[in-house]
Amino acid sequence: MALNIIPLTMRTLRQFTLVVIMAVAASANAAETQRVLMLGDSLTAGYGLGPGDGLVDQLQKRADDTGLSVRFINAGVSGDTTKGGLARLDWALAEGADKAVVALGGNDMLRGLSPADSFQNLRGILERLRQDNIEVLLAGMLAPANMGAEYQTDFDALYPALAAEFDVIYMPFFLQDVALVPRLNQPDGLHPNREGVAIMVDNMMPYIAALLAKQN
Repeated sequence: MALNIIPLTMRTLRQFTLVVIMAVAASANAAETQRVLMLGDSLTAGYGLGPGDGLVDQLQKRADDTGLSVRFINAGVSGDTTKGGLARLDWALAEGADKAVVALGGNDMLRGLSPADSFQNLRGILERLRQDNIEVLLAGMLAPANMGAEYQTDFDALYPALAAEFDVIYMPFFLQDVALVPRLNQPDGLHPNREGVAIMVDNMMPYIAALLAKQN
């Protein structure tokens, strides 16, 4: 089973973005707008940011500017865990969705919750989305070393294992190039500021374009 991982160097990402987005945009001219559910926590919800500055708003603007026919649905809830995401998934899907971005697990890690439980919750989310034939981009998180070597190993293994099992598009680290960079984060050191979110969008766009292009 192929694992849908796109190389992560910034130069490769930007080059790939231009090529893929142009191809997707060209093929989508006559297509209906795809609805992409953004299932996540405060990073998705736009915690601490004003209108237009959050992740979903910046993704929408970037997609509009590049001609992608897509509408992002903000289903981010600050403080949410994988368990919470699973519990509210049916409600989140009530508006309808063609594709989904699953970006949960950061709060599980910060609270030291069991990686095995997080795995089962994420697995439940992916199973539910598969039932509705909704293609998925799984955005991974990484545990810091101060969580302990065993916890770090177990947590970091969750996302690639699930991506392989469900054959979904996989972004290994949601906060790539932003985590632990003070100038890109709000004073709490955990939530990206407007500039940090812009980098997240840069990094996500190749995966978003691949998600839009993927057919059930």
